[in-house]
Amino acid sequence: MSDPRLAAGIEASALLARARDLGGFGTVLCRGDAERGSLLLVVAERGKAAFLLQRLLQRSGDYAWESRRIADQESLEQQLAKARDRDPDLWLIELDVPSAERFIAEMT
Repeated sequence: MSDPRLAAGIEASALLARARDLGGFGTVLCRGDAERGSLLLVVAERGKAAFLLQRLLQRSGDYAWESRRIADQESLEQQLAKARDRDPDLWLIELDVPSAERFIAEMT
């Protein structure tokens, strides 16, 4: 059985604060359901989107962060549009951090 999750709005605020603590910044591109929304992060470094990071439900019933590298801006926009179509409660958050790979390693 999975552990209880933080409300999506609280977790979004924490992620934005984490980016600031690392010397970066973040912005909410699309605000989802404050309680039960899922989170999709665009992780950028020096203004260039590098990774998508999403917390997904695993077979074990727990949630885990999974990342994938962004090929180009066009594929990023297509992936974000598909994600929003599938989940109207989705939070889209962009975080620009000094080291995207290090941030991903810490999250996963």
